[in-house]
Amino acid sequence: MTTVASAPPAAPVPDAAPVAGPANLSAVPLRVALLGCGVVGSEVARLLTEQAVDLRARVGRPLELVGIAVRRPHRSRPGIDPALFTTDAAALVARSDVDLVIEVIGGIEPARSLILTALAHGASVVTANKALLAEDGATLYAAAERAQADLYFEAAVAGAIPIIRPLRESLVGDEITAVTGIVNGTTNFILDKMDTDGAGFGETLAEAQELGYAEADPTADVEGFDAAAKAAILASLAFHTRVTAADVYREGITEVTSSDIASARAIGCVVKLLAICELSDPDPTDAADPSPSRDRSVSVRVHPAMIPRSHPLASVGGAYNAVFVESRSAGRLMFYGPGAGGSPTASAVLGDLVTVARNRVRGAVGPGESSYAARPVADIGAVTTRYHLSLEVADVAGVLARIAQVFAEHDVSIQTVRQNGRGAEASLVIVTHRASDAALSATVASLRELDVVRDVTSVMRVEGE
Repeated sequence: MTTVASAPPAAPVPDAAPVAGPANLSAVPLRVALLGCGVVGSEVARLLTEQAVDLRARVGRPLELVGIAVRRPHRSRPGIDPALFTTDAAALVARSDVDLVIEVIGGIEPARSLILTALAHGASVVTANKALLAEDGATLYAAAERAQADLYFEAAVAGAIPIIRPLRESLVGDEITAVTGIVNGTTNFILDKMDTDGAGFGETLAEAQELGYAEADPTADVEGFDAAAKAAILASLAFHTRVTAADVYREGITEVTSSDIASARAIGCVVKLLAICELSDPDPTDAADPSPSRDRSVSVRVHPAMIPRSHPLASVGGAYNAVFVESRSAGRLMFYGPGAGGSPTASAVLGDLVTVARNRVRGAVGPGESSYAARPVADIGAVTTRYHLSLEVADVAGVLARIAQVFAEHDVSIQTVRQNGRGAEASLVIVTHRASDAALSATVASLRELDVVRDVTSVMRVEGE
């Protein structure tokens, strides 16, 4: 019989030192730096404190606000620890212990330098800076990619409305063909009041300023600069093409009159300031390559336009925003809600913050820039749409024939004509079929030279049909 010797008993193992694992790591906070503490920034700081328990549960680790860069540290900001304030924003974003940076100061500089510094030091960034993204988003994307960090900006376009993530992630498997939006609450409030109350632009702007919907200097809003920056961001995401604010054709609403509003109403329309981003149709003659992406351009424009009252955007009133997306597979989608204000914008900022914090916990990075399509941006002259024109004319025989001849010479087809008034008050209202902007501009120039046309008082695009 073979005997097998048993192994000696194992020596007792001493208690090991604690090893940093998931259980311990979950207690280590992610450290957050906040740049700016105005209307939005103060609301972000408040929510980070009030919702700390829920945010920890959603992220998997605590979020600790470690510094707030401000210009006036002694200004009263109730509910926020004054010890957090610093005037040295550059030092704050360069701290090696900062994991996440929120930028809500706006403008190009110093915001750009601060964001680039934060990314270079490995921090992920959440920003609401539409102007910077529209002017130099490519630089920010490149810096984030080098650092393998996140750059998120849901709050940059439409406040609380979730539109960036659907374009960047949810619809990334689809082909988006158009994005049309009311993306500026100030101008929408003004145009809505002009439509409902019959008031003029000047008095309605003054009311918007009294109510806090418009700034003391409303230029960025009423001249379309704010909407143009947002349109550039939307087009870049929708069409996988770098589009800057300089690529966006822009007109404001300062020339919109009560007569324009009334004319729109007469044809069953309402006037809105629209941001319109469109992908051109594929060339039907290009049989060699039936790909829907081949040789297609994008057009991006911001201007007032008449849209049918049956259109989903027509009913968007007050200071609200809405974005209407059209895609090949999903069809038509509507995103609607408050587009500005401390709480709505802070909601979008916090949503991004939770996402980038979760990515940091998992060691992951969200989507970066997608500009592979690199489509050309079409000149406004090539864009086609319908037009509404108001002309003051001489009340004599043959006027209509001479005016129709001008339209025909420039290959612009007339859909309807309506005459108003007689004698010195005679006017014509003309709505065209679709025509290029270049052709319509040439038509207007020729009309102004006719001796029977006293003035071309209004030219407005008609969209949505």
